[in-house]
Amino acid sequence: QQVTADALPALVAGYPFDLVLLSCKAYDLDSSIEAIAPAVGPRTSVLPILNGLRHYAALDARFGRDAVMGGLCFISATKAEDGSVQHLAKPARLTFGERDDVGLSARVLAFAAACVQGGVDHTASEKIGQEQWVKYTFLTALAAATCLRRADIGSIVATPGGEDFLRALYAECVAVAEATGEPIPEPAQETALAALTQPGSALKASMLRDLEAGRQVEADHIVGDMLARARSFGQQAPLLAQAYDDLQAYQAQRAG
Repeated sequence: QQVTADALPALVAGYPFDLVLLSCKAYDLDSSIEAIAPAVGPRTSVLPILNGLRHYAALDARFGRDAVMGGLCFISATKAEDGSVQHLAKPARLTFGERDDVGLSARVLAFAAACVQGGVDHTASEKIGQEQWVKYTFLTALAAATCLRRADIGSIVATPGGEDFLRALYAECVAVAEATGEPIPEPAQETALAALTQPGSALKASMLRDLEAGRQVEADHIVGDMLARARSFGQQAPLLAQAYDDLQAYQAQRAG
C-alpha cells in the first residue's frame, strides 16, 4: 500500500509499523526524519540505506540507538528530467544487520524472511559495520575522483598519472577506516581498486551525474564527512580536501 507522509498518523493508529526503511538523500535527512516519525513506535525499527555514515548521529538522537539498524544498498540509479528515478543497468542488493555486530537478531532474520518472500536480493550481515566501511571508502573515492576530474573512471585512467591519482585517493579513505578501527579487508581493497582503475570504464558516481545536471549533491555527507574524520585522526588527506573544496565551490555557485 502506498501512502503519503501526512497519512501516517492515522495509518499507524491501526497498523503499528515493525520496520521503517529510510532511503532519502542526505540533504533531505532532517525533513525525512520528521516525515517518518509518526510511524516509529516503541517497537519499531528504522533501517537507513543512505550513503555514508553521518546520518546515524541524527537518527540515534531522534529515535534511540537501539531502534536504528545498520544498512546499505548497492544500486546504480539516477533522477531523470521528469523526476522519475531510473535504475541503471547493474543489479541492486540490500544489506542490513545489527550495528553492534551481535549476530543475526530476530528482527534481522524477520526482515530477511520478508525479503525472500518479496524477491528482494539481500544479505543479512553479521558484520554490517565493516560492510558499511567497505562501501563508504569505495564510494567516497569514486565520488571525489569523478567529481574533481569531471570524468568517468576510464577517462581518468587514460590520463598521465590518472591511475596513481585514483589509488592515492582510495588510500586516503582506507587510512580513515583503519584509524576508526574498521580496517578494509585486502580482498575488498583489491575489488575496489580493480573497479577504480579499470581502463575504458564508464563508471562514475551518482554525485557526478547530479553535478552535471545542476542538482544538489551529497558533498558534505560523503566527501566532507570523510575528510573531517581524516582530520580528526591527524591525517592530511590532501586529495579529499581538494575534491571537497571543489564541491563546495560548486554548491556556492549553485546557491548564488
